[in-house]
Amino acid sequence: MRVPVGQGDGMSRRAVLAAGATAGIAAGIVAALGSGTAVAAPSVAGAVGPAADWFAAPARSVRPKFRWWWPDGLVDTDEIAREIDQIADAGFGGAEIAAVHHSVKDKSVLDTARHGWGSGPWRDGVEAALRRAARRGLTIDLTLGPSWPVAVPGVTPDDEAAAKELVHGRASLSAGATFQGPVPPPVHAPAAGVTRQRLLAVQAARVEPAYSTRKETGLDLASVRDLTSTVAEDGTLTWTAPDTGEWTLISYWTRGSGQQPESGPHSAPDAYVVDHLDPAGTAAVTRFWEQNLLTPGVRSLLKAAGGAFFEDSVELETDGLTWTPSLPDAFARHTGRPLLPYLPALVLSDSNQVFAFEAQLTRQIRHDFWETFSELFNRHHVRALRDWAHSLGMTLRAQPYGLQTDAIESAAILDIPEGESLGFKNLDDYRCLAGGRDMAGHTVLSCEAGAYNGTAYSTTWDRFLRTMGGAYAAGVNQTVVHGFSYATAPGVSWPGFAAFSPYNGGPGYGESWGPRQPSWQHVPDIAAYLGRVHGVLQSGTARADVAVFRQTGYAATGIGASWFTATGVPLGWTHQFLSGPLLDLPNATVSGGRLAPNGPAYKALFVEGDFFYSSTPTLATADARRLLALAEAGLPIVLLGAFDQPLTPGVPDDGESEGLRALLTRLLDLPHVTRVTDKAAVGDALAGLGVVPDVRHATASTLLNAHRVTREADFYYLCNGKHAETVKPPVAAIDHQVTLRHTRRTRGGTTIPYLLDPWTGEATRIARYTEEGGEVTVRVALQPGQVMIVALGGPGLFGDRNGARPHVVDTDASEALFDGHALTVRSAEAGTRTTRLSSGRTVTTVIGSVPAPVTPSRWQLDVDDWYPGSAPTRTEHVRRSLTLDTLLPWSGIPELADSAGIGRYRTTIDLPSGWTSAHGAYLELGQVSDTARVTVNGTAAPVVDRIHPVVDVGPLLRRGGNVIEVEVAVPLFNRLRVTQPAVFGAAARQNFGLVGPVRLVPYGQATIG
Repeated sequence: MRVPVGQGDGMSRRAVLAAGATAGIAAGIVAALGSGTAVAAPSVAGAVGPAADWFAAPARSVRPKFRWWWPDGLVDTDEIAREIDQIADAGFGGAEIAAVHHSVKDKSVLDTARHGWGSGPWRDGVEAALRRAARRGLTIDLTLGPSWPVAVPGVTPDDEAAAKELVHGRASLSAGATFQGPVPPPVHAPAAGVTRQRLLAVQAARVEPAYSTRKETGLDLASVRDLTSTVAEDGTLTWTAPDTGEWTLISYWTRGSGQQPESGPHSAPDAYVVDHLDPAGTAAVTRFWEQNLLTPGVRSLLKAAGGAFFEDSVELETDGLTWTPSLPDAFARHTGRPLLPYLPALVLSDSNQVFAFEAQLTRQIRHDFWETFSELFNRHHVRALRDWAHSLGMTLRAQPYGLQTDAIESAAILDIPEGESLGFKNLDDYRCLAGGRDMAGHTVLSCEAGAYNGTAYSTTWDRFLRTMGGAYAAGVNQTVVHGFSYATAPGVSWPGFAAFSPYNGGPGYGESWGPRQPSWQHVPDIAAYLGRVHGVLQSGTARADVAVFRQTGYAATGIGASWFTATGVPLGWTHQFLSGPLLDLPNATVSGGRLAPNGPAYKALFVEGDFFYSSTPTLATADARRLLALAEAGLPIVLLGAFDQPLTPGVPDDGESEGLRALLTRLLDLPHVTRVTDKAAVGDALAGLGVVPDVRHATASTLLNAHRVTREADFYYLCNGKHAETVKPPVAAIDHQVTLRHTRRTRGGTTIPYLLDPWTGEATRIARYTEEGGEVTVRVALQPGQVMIVALGGPGLFGDRNGARPHVVDTDASEALFDGHALTVRSAEAGTRTTRLSSGRTVTTVIGSVPAPVTPSRWQLDVDDWYPGSAPTRTEHVRRSLTLDTLLPWSGIPELADSAGIGRYRTTIDLPSGWTSAHGAYLELGQVSDTARVTVNGTAAPVVDRIHPVVDVGPLLRRGGNVIEVEVAVPLFNRLRVTQPAVFGAAARQNFGLVGPVRLVPYGQATIG
């Protein structure tokens, strides 16, 4: 979870970075993906494709996880085991233990001396969780420290291992004036606990007003003078400015930042954030774990149920510039130039740049610095922690953003990179991490999902699913739900401890899912849905049409790609982002015109100016050489911008600019390399190179897609959505034809589409489509946020027995489907229907009389109303019964205005005597909040699609009276408004319940002979 903090280039960072013992797997189901290695959808003996239960019963390894919030070590081992059982019984795959208690204002009640993070009780709790998880087939992830950023007890702000900052002091001098006295002190006082600071350097520089900006004082680089050696032992300085111009004295001080993890204290002694750029910081973390936390019992249990160590987003906070002592030497090694003369252009104050040189030079200096910074972070922190995790049989999952570092490269280093639905502002933020994952040959891109500000106890699962729908299309294939709170803590109120609620006096972030929630009894439906989506999206390898070369590999910026984000994606194109280091990976080869042919198999590379430096057409010489080699190997490349006159991103060496231009001249001379100057021309440029997307539709649409390829099938995940449901304009329903490309040769050359329903787990052959040249065109009709999964393969996938039977090419019936072994058409109206088959035959069928749609006029509503019990974790239940002539939200029913719990709506619908097996009906629920289940005549109907609540209840209906019951879970928010008015009372009542309109819409059906 991110709290924006600042370091920036021109813009502040706030603006820039916020703009086996138990596998739990049934026979025939996909193997565990703990290592992140791609696994194809499994085959079974005698079959030609994935087994049906692979999709229907997703493995524990691909099911969603919970972020499991503990009040540090104030936990009971029996309760821990009980909560593991709750998570397992609900159908989830694991949990991540995190010490988070922002809601507890009086931290003294947590008793950190005896029950802090890393204490004996905390270790006992971890052992209990691992032991129970091993029995239940779950995996347990462990955060590397309490809350975030990474910190460990025992590190003090002055230690070598502690996070550090560079702060500055300044004094102004007019021409010829003399400064005499103590070196200018830092403009910011040290944080609490910081007792030492060291003078790094003192400089003088002439002010150059032409280089000044609104916030930055312009300086002349050639005038910078190092005065450090003239500082007396008592810390005083005497210096006279030259006779021309205004001058500035700048002092630079290094010291500990004194930062502690969020919402502490968490431990005794206090934990302080470690240096993320130096081996000493990482060593402090691993040493603490080795010496204090990894008991023999924990080590043994990690082998049975351990998953990953986890690090949250890297939010290093300082009033100055994040620093480490090795930066000057690392900069010199990286650039061949000393760092100190450039420091004025780098120093920060409250996330803002303070000084600047000439604009282009300043950009180049800052690029070189942050590139050096990124190398230190990725080498000494990310890679070092990953290797240590591997030594324990664990993986490393992390959110590798929050600093100005190459998060795309970090994603390639990590076993499991992770994004977040709260902090990511654009689907391209996920595509950055997906590019690193896929070029490195890993499988999983995780997401911290479902954190919404101020929505505690009012978050609905449909909101969660609308948010995640687009994220899955952008590369996410694992969900860590935000979150599951430990049951209780001292001083909390009903319904129990919640990590983020209350938050600043009001409802907090996200939810505290669990048995305290009325929807919990329906949550297995959600968990199974998410598991099926994950299972598909972790199968085989990911494919993307185009690689976008991002020279500055930041993530969590909300910045997309020219043409592709706004124009290409609505036409079916997919893209991912690569940074320079990814082109050195083993997968960075070209075969058949594809980059990384055994992985994402990009069809082209797109290069544009650097968004983070005013879209300047820059290329590092090493990157230009890589691009030239790829193009010479046959990769199509499109460049947008003035790349006939490229600039180096960093300060150029002698002759480097000329060499770069020569490389670009050679690149642009190649026949399959095109340069355009208008982003609107990118699509035509790709077409001219023969590059087309795997998914196509004739008009722009809000349809998003993700493509995975296995040995047996191409899987297409389709979602009608955007980054979030709040994006304007809102997403509308879509209904149009979509062409999908099949990339694998099938048996007999026949490509067959299968529909995989992630709600019911059914995998069925699609009956209506056209096929030509390995491409299949299907109709896609989706409501906002709704998902459709299509698999393209040969006959017999998922146990289908319809083989290569003729299918429907066109029909005037509303639907065509394979009903068992029969090809069937459906219509809501009687009449003769004409159907054209793939065999060339045209068939007419007669649909007999169809009853009109029925809107129930009366409902019996039985309510299980939830109230606070005698303890924070106890709920009292009051039964209520009402008769409703009109469906209303509970907030509009006086008896239920402040209620929460479970409502069971029951009505009877009479069907005519002529009702036969040739009839059926869809039950449309209309508006319903939160989750719902349907039974007809006492038999459960298929699982309700939470986004589009329409259920086929045809097989359950009979002539005469039919009892329909809709069970609805209503969130706790309205009840909490009156039981905790100080926290929840300021918000209006929420409109939960079954609102409708509810209709039973009959259809007639006939078999095609």
